Amino acid sequence: MTIKEKKLPDAGTDTRKDSGRKLILFNDDINTFDFVIETLIEVCGHDPHQAENCALIAHFKGKCAIKIGALEDLKLCYESLILKRLTVKIQ
Repeated sequence: MTIKEKKLPDAGTDTRKDSGRKLILFNDDINTFDFVIETLIEVCGHDPHQAENCALIAHFKGKCAIKIGALEDLKLCYESLILKRLTVKIQ
């Protein structure tokens, strides 16, 4: 491959090594669907449809990736979700 043929990342692509981290929401028997949905909207910036889908996926499959990005970007959401007593993990 010559220099001219080399593909460059898209303008919106994050090329940092940790950009592929995932914030995972786990199902629990404590929080209501409404609370989880409201929290995902408030903390993660999900729209209502996205938040509802994530809550349903976590309920039926046991977990759902609710946000993907760099570790630094996920830490804030992680800490806020922990304070709201949701079960989450960064992978």
